[in-house]
Amino acid sequence: MRQEERAEYDLHENSVDDSGYRRFLSRLFDPVSKQIPPKSTGLDFGSGPEPTLSVMFEEAGHSMAVYDLFYAPETKPLEFDYDFITASEVVEHLHHPREELERLWSCLKPGGTLGIMTKRVIDRDAFSTWHYKNDQTHVGFFSVETFQWLANHWGATFSIPEKDVVIFTKPSD
Repeated sequence: MRQEERAEYDLHENSVDDSGYRRFLSRLFDPVSKQIPPKSTGLDFGSGPEPTLSVMFEEAGHSMAVYDLFYAPETKPLEFDYDFITASEVVEHLHHPREELERLWSCLKPGGTLGIMTKRVIDRDAFSTWHYKNDQTHVGFFSVETFQWLANHWGATFSIPEKDVVIFTKPSD
């Protein structure tokens, strides 16, 4: 199954030089940028074959690490603490979302920001005809209620600044 997933991801033609792709990522970049201090340290989780979101944050003066199961599999970046973590179009691919999200949450410094971009389930009826669920690499789906549950579980605050974006803020302790 993992080889099939990788083959599907290899078909993506996202590029750091593609202004349309950058515009798409700005839906997550912009609200996260507004919440983090200058020169923050961040992790782009699920960065893909050509990390672009991390480049956008570096261009804005932040230090970035990347992790991707297929394209940047070195797990060392998952051993550090960050001011912010982004996960763009990746959580729907997680086979063990609770473990992975808990790991990411544990890598956030107090007061840190976790930004997730994924299409959300609206309701049962919409789900039955939803094209997004037909992608075989999409194995987990999230709703506003799921994100509310996570915020309660973590003692976090969260906001939904864009249709498919959710921002969690870790308590400062």
